[in-house]
Amino acid sequence: MATPLSDTPLSPLKTIAVIGLGTMGTGITEVLARAGREVIGIDIGEAQTAKALAALEAATARAVERGRLTEEERAGALARVRTATDLAAAADADLVIEVVPESYEIKHQIFRELDGIVRPETILATGTNALSVTRLAADSARPERVLGLHFFNPAPAMKLVEVVSSVLTAPGAVAAVTDLAIELGKEPVAVGDRPGFVADGLLFGYLNQAAAMYEARYASREDIDAAMRLGCGLPMGPLALLDLIGVDTARTVLEAMYAESRDRLHAPAPVLKQLSEAGLTGRKAGRGFYTYEAPGSGTVVPDALTPAEGAAAAAGREVRSVGVAGSGTMASGIAEVFAKAGYEVVLAARSEEKAQTAKARIGKSLARSVDKGRLTAEAAAQILDRIAPAGSYDAFADVDLAVEAVAEDLEVKRQLFATLDKVCKPGAVLATTTSSLPVVACARATSRPQDVIGMHFFNPAPAMKLVEVVRTVLTADDVHATVREVCGRIRKHAVDCGDRAGFIVNALLFPYLNNAIKMVQEHYASLDEIDAAMKLGGGYPMGPFELLDVVGLDVSLAIEKVLHREFRDPGLAPAPLLEHLVAAGCLGRKTGRGFREYARR
Repeated sequence: MATPLSDTPLSPLKTIAVIGLGTMGTGITEVLARAGREVIGIDIGEAQTAKALAALEAATARAVERGRLTEEERAGALARVRTATDLAAAADADLVIEVVPESYEIKHQIFRELDGIVRPETILATGTNALSVTRLAADSARPERVLGLHFFNPAPAMKLVEVVSSVLTAPGAVAAVTDLAIELGKEPVAVGDRPGFVADGLLFGYLNQAAAMYEARYASREDIDAAMRLGCGLPMGPLALLDLIGVDTARTVLEAMYAESRDRLHAPAPVLKQLSEAGLTGRKAGRGFYTYEAPGSGTVVPDALTPAEGAAAAAGREVRSVGVAGSGTMASGIAEVFAKAGYEVVLAARSEEKAQTAKARIGKSLARSVDKGRLTAEAAAQILDRIAPAGSYDAFADVDLAVEAVAEDLEVKRQLFATLDKVCKPGAVLATTTSSLPVVACARATSRPQDVIGMHFFNPAPAMKLVEVVRTVLTADDVHATVREVCGRIRKHAVDCGDRAGFIVNALLFPYLNNAIKMVQEHYASLDEIDAAMKLGGGYPMGPFELLDVVGLDVSLAIEKVLHREFRDPGLAPAPLLEHLVAAGCLGRKTGRGFREYARR
């Protein structure tokens, strides 16, 4: 039996064996060698070990070119790496990290063999993100020395390392590996053993929903990916990310998550099984959701699903003047966008005073652009001159496009559309900026539902490039074409989607945010750990709790309720903690307290 860890002083983790020299194993080897560790890279074939060494030489050469390493440091790092094809080479290792394929049988076999090879005090770490660390530990002869060490790809660049302990793991092992992660320049997050841990636990549910959205033909792969990049500031769209991770890997992780949670949001979308079994596993195969130049390439090439450039579309209606209804931040931002693009804009509110206040807000925004050198004072003056404030919607009599940006309340919007129906000329396009309400309900409030469409701008409208263009079953082709043309003229990226709750962005974003709240509610991880995990491990610009407090917990709850009501999925039910905070008046930054407390301005 292994010596109890508390009785054995832990030597520094100087010699480390890495088992599995694929992309991740090679990346971890580079990180360790550059940090001064002796590394034994082990794989089953000499071809793979040679490939890993070549990749290591190329990566460190690039680091020298970019000034991140000296030639001397590079030579030292490479000298610290040796390779082998036999597990016996790990005999002198202080720590063994396995990053072999996500198969319990393969990992279990490796751990059982290592039990008879390594020293009693050696720590064994699994790189799994889906399999049970506890089960691997329990089947080992040294359960107190088995833990999870989950790096993110690419390992040299990504800061996050999840340190996963089971109920059997000794605190000394966790402390030793945590110290190592810090010495490697990483930010360790301590988590318990459940499939996906923190980052992948949140990420893979979101990726799965994106795959299901694509499979349902709700939106194209290009539009889903563009929507999440431009609407949320993510480094990659979900379908492109699935191709990078590996469709088969994603399916394995989701199967493990579903086995534990029984949450339908984790049940792998059937398209993942279809692609996996067809061998279309993503970049590594040269084809997945997209088609690539060659296996292993990241260069997307056109295929049968690629939208044709300049494809003939229905001719749109002429738009010279635009009416914007509303006086809030969104309305003034949208009016600014249209005026900058050269349109004559009527900015109408319920009173002349509100309309003038909204125009003044635009004036301040333009002045900031002048101060930053983005606009000349003359150009700013011309833009502001194109905006005519009005205290009545009667001023929309001659506009070609009317865009409502009033309160997110269906009855308020329906009343406004009934008014627009009366005051706007025949042929005018009527658009709603709703983010979650049914566009068709606004259309049915008019006598011309074929002229009504959704134009969902993102806040702040002048800065955010995305517009979700939402067709109802009644929207005319030329109305859709008109809005697409207008989006091009105002320099926004339009994505097409149908009229259902959440459209693309909110339907994918808010279940992810809700699942983050559930993690805190279940005491699995803290706010800070989850925010750090998603920023460092997923490349997100904000953690989920930072974002929830910015959006507003009341707004978030309302959207969650709409999604739950529309899709009837128990997994979409708002987390009770969110409901409790809203009931307590803790709505986020705007009230000074949400998930966190903020200094009052």
